[in-house]
Amino acid sequence: MLVCSVYDFYPKHIKVSWLRDGQEVTSDVTSTEEMADGDWYYQTHSHLEYTPRSGEKISCKVEHASLEKPLITDWDPSSDSSMPESERNKLAIGASGLILGLILSLAGFIYYRRKARGRILVPTN
Repeated sequence: MLVCSVYDFYPKHIKVSWLRDGQEVTSDVTSTEEMADGDWYYQTHSHLEYTPRSGEKISCKVEHASLEKPLITDWDPSSDSSMPESERNKLAIGASGLILGLILSLAGFIYYRRKARGRILVPTN
């Protein structure tokens, strides 16, 4: 699912569309109504249900009275990430902590086993 979000525009009327290789896509597109931000500006969101195909160019096109010409933004799959950077950082820190904990546990176990072998038990009566 690709999302094209447009914020802080006035007047309310706007046209957001999707392009596949320069041709307008009409199927598998859903859009929200223009929503007031509460400060005289509006926002809207358009969604494209999309299965990537090699070599295909997908773009979001915005037409509005405040623009001299339509604003076209290309989707770049290389910059797309299923997880935000902050979430990836949390995952990396958690995984590092887990690995460090396992290493320390293993070192402690090895130390304990070696120490236990070195002891001589003398029976007492």
